Amino acid sequence: MKSYALKLYIRQQGCQLSRIGRSRNWQLQATPKQLQSIVTFIENDNEVSWLWLSKRLKKEYQHLSHESLVTLASRLNPLTIAALMAQTDCTLAQARKVLDELEGID
Repeated sequence: MKSYALKLYIRQQGCQLSRIGRSRNWQLQATPKQLQSIVTFIENDNEVSWLWLSKRLKKEYQHLSHESLVTLASRLNPLTIAALMAQTDCTLAQARKVLDELEGID
């Protein structure tokens, strides 16, 4: 029953959650902000059986393209390296590169 609560929350965030064929595998289509919301929900709920999903979704932040990081950074207020890293789990080098690009120091 708890999996229904998680699926419901994911769908309430506006994400698309669907099965891949008849397999047990699922496909999630979400924005980085939606992913962060799902991770926060999982971690706040303290449901042990969901923690693997939280860990997996956090890894997806690291696979954000440079353009995605620039888009996310442009929305942050105030824009700092620490804030960008906390929001996206990107590396220090990625955060510095994005910040330099937005400030025109590139």
